[in-house]
Amino acid sequence: MSLLPVEEALDRLLSAARPPAETETVALDAALGRVLAADLGARLTHPAFDNSAMDGYALRHADISAGDGTVLTVIGRSAAGLRFGGAIGPGEAVRIFTGAPMPEGADTVLLQEDADVLEGGRIRTTFSPVRGRHVRPKGQDFYEGETVLAAGAMLDAGRLTLAASCNHPQLAVFRRPRVAILATGDELVPPGGEPGPDQIVASNGAGIGAIARDNGADVIDLGIVRDDEAAIAAAVRNAVAAGADVLVTLGGASVGDHDLVQPTLLSLGMTLDFWKIAMRPGKPLMVGRLGDMQVIGLPGNPVSSLVCGLLFLEPLVRRLARLPARGRAMTVRIAAELPANDKRQDYVRARFTNEDTPPGALPFSRQDSSMVSVFANADCLIVRPPQAGPARAGDLLPALRLR
Repeated sequence: MSLLPVEEALDRLLSAARPPAETETVALDAALGRVLAADLGARLTHPAFDNSAMDGYALRHADISAGDGTVLTVIGRSAAGLRFGGAIGPGEAVRIFTGAPMPEGADTVLLQEDADVLEGGRIRTTFSPVRGRHVRPKGQDFYEGETVLAAGAMLDAGRLTLAASCNHPQLAVFRRPRVAILATGDELVPPGGEPGPDQIVASNGAGIGAIARDNGADVIDLGIVRDDEAAIAAAVRNAVAAGADVLVTLGGASVGDHDLVQPTLLSLGMTLDFWKIAMRPGKPLMVGRLGDMQVIGLPGNPVSSLVCGLLFLEPLVRRLARLPARGRAMTVRIAAELPANDKRQDYVRARFTNEDTPPGALPFSRQDSSMVSVFANADCLIVRPPQAGPARAGDLLPALRLR
């Protein structure tokens, strides 16, 4: 199977994505980042009554139409939650506060700083606002029964505030995609374990799980299994039983004697879509489908796994979660020369050297795909297309922002 270009691989992966159709109802305070599954209608009118937008005096505009210097008699107060119960007549005003209901007969609010307070409960106007000034009319925001959010809207702080204003304590949302993560390898021990003389700590699951969660997925941790077809098959069946939408395997997807993930999945009925991508790091990427579950086999090297996770798992999870694509593309001005590239697309780890627009980016001198410390300290990945010529310091190059 020939090496597949990155863009074609991503298109094929995303074209096969089937977002979950199941919905659930969650409390308002648990809905952040979720996607609305049905149109949201207002359960009430907001505001429910004409009210004041400022502190001042509610009055009849006809009384002040002649200009400044009008004297009015203040006959009461209207505060938020405690309205004035009467009506305003000619030559009268009501002291009013922000959010308070407008008294019957009043149509304008005079700011408190635009009135001189006189003896005997009277005021004199020093400014003449236009009719209706500083009045919020009933239904200015929305009316009962009005659709305020359409299905498919991602719920952020503003939209949750709107839902609460419409008197919704719970919201119908689409189910999160479920991503099952399976690490394989006799050499692996979990974080906190004691590695034997020929073992290493399994770190990839932490980063890949974080990518999945950060983009709207629920993660199913299948743990670490040894290089044994029966053990791998049992873990895969657990993923299917858990209703995983995506199975991510970590390591074991290459062609060595101990790389048993691909043959095991094929024996269980997986249809292999593609394998091996024209990219560095991350060449041995595997993509297929097992029933309703998409399968992504990530490389075992930590940086290869993380780069492939950002390039492929992140957009897949966001597609399944009905979230918009996350914009990581940017341009950088490189701070060192880069050699000509070969037939694989290269993702060069680099750190920012300034906060200019575009920022400067200095590639790390060491780019080995096992060096997690380099990736953790990188700010971006400089993208070097296949067969790209040498690049000089100061050149503008495409990149992907990491943080």
